[in-house]
Amino acid sequence: MEDTHNESLGFLFTDLSRVMRKRFDRRARELGWTRAQWRVLSRLRYRQGINQTTLADMLEVEPITLARHIDRLEEKGWVERRADPNDRRAWLLYLDDSVQAMLDDMQEISDWNQEAALAGFSREDRQRFVADLKRAKANLTAAERDEAATVEAVGVTPKRVAGGRHG
Repeated sequence: MEDTHNESLGFLFTDLSRVMRKRFDRRARELGWTRAQWRVLSRLRYRQGINQTTLADMLEVEPITLARHIDRLEEKGWVERRADPNDRRAWLLYLDDSVQAMLDDMQEISDWNQEAALAGFSREDRQRFVADLKRAKANLTAAERDEAATVEAVGVTPKRVAGGRHG
């Protein structure tokens, strides 16, 4: 039986992501940083004042896991927690100005990694590739939303996936 994993989108995306993470981690580690720090800080860079629960959802981590990351970042002086004036149980997160140089360095690593991944792609190929990836993501997001609405309306999940062999 022929191995079609090399052509499966899921396997290709997983493998691409793994290789990119591995390269990024190695370079970041050389500078004493972690990908977990980068993920939190890069999201905060453009969302100053976000609350911890929303950020945990965005990063797809448990709130307690994010709280531990924020604790460590706060100890380094990179992140500041401020009380949410609308919810006394919640914290709003802000970056300290001292972390800007680190964010710039991490962006350089990210750009370096992306350049390696897209070597040999023309400018037009890159634009088309990114546009196609965004469209695929939008398609899946819409499908998830539609499936969730169906489950909510009908109360059951679909038993058969279109084109699948199970059912």
